[in-house]
Amino acid sequence: MRYRDLRVALAVPCFNEEGAIRQVIRDFRNAMPELEIYVFDNRSQDQTAAVARAEGATVISVDTPGKGSVVRRMFADVDPDILVMVDGDATYLARAVTQMVDKLIDERLDMVVGSRSTPKDNMPEAYRRGHQFGNQLLTSSVKRIFGGAFSDMLSGYRVFTRRYIKSFPATSQGFEIETELTIHALELRMPSGEVPVEYGARPVGTESKLSTYRDGWRILRTIVHLYIAERPLSFYSLCALLIAGTSIGIFVPVIFDYMETGLVERFPTAILSASMMICALLSLACGLILDNVVRGRQEAKRMAYLAIPHPASGGN
Repeated sequence: MRYRDLRVALAVPCFNEEGAIRQVIRDFRNAMPELEIYVFDNRSQDQTAAVARAEGATVISVDTPGKGSVVRRMFADVDPDILVMVDGDATYLARAVTQMVDKLIDERLDMVVGSRSTPKDNMPEAYRRGHQFGNQLLTSSVKRIFGGAFSDMLSGYRVFTRRYIKSFPATSQGFEIETELTIHALELRMPSGEVPVEYGARPVGTESKLSTYRDGWRILRTIVHLYIAERPLSFYSLCALLIAGTSIGIFVPVIFDYMETGLVERFPTAILSASMMICALLSLACGLILDNVVRGRQEAKRMAYLAIPHPASGGN
């Protein structure tokens, strides 16, 4: 079955979601009967895989732990025209899938993110204030560094074109994968969009796998790592500026002493200042070299991206 003459697949990463996966499969099948449904079971200790098979989904086991590992396998094994990814916890509104897929096709986008919107009366159970604050803080950091207009960078409900998933070199292992997905689109300047999606509480008897502080730290660390990897000239120039400023600051007393006495009385300070200025120049040089390396890597990813036509073009 095809939706608007295109193959559309649903990929659901799962870890111990026995209590929710049946509802996810049924809701999405009702919302879009044309979906090919794949459940990626990440070493679940319960009956997640059995329940998914009983509902008619294709189950693929992923032995390497972590959502990032699941997404890497997902993008490698599933090859539709359009891929829908959603968490297996039944918190996202399935009915929004048609609107998200239509937006991707009609506006010729490569990624559509389901921006979470939670009713106030359901807010404490569905979307805790700490998670909201962390999401806003991390999303703002990415917007400031990489640009873009995303309001919910950490959403687990997304729609991708085939050329997005086949040009994405996933490196993350855990929940920081959403950050990498967003930055990949921003770095290649892919056309992307958002659709507000109702976000509800988990079904009774299930529990979240997200650790607020541990996973928040990992996401922040990923942002810093990607900033260094994708913006080396900016990062190393900032380092050079700080080191050079410190070098000049500690050299000022040496200059004043020399002007008064005609002697360099603080040789250790002068040597340290000169050494720090050399380090600043080396830092700037590293930034310039790595910037050229990054440009080459981005061009390679861009060529892989351009090698596959957008599904709306009819070139598939």
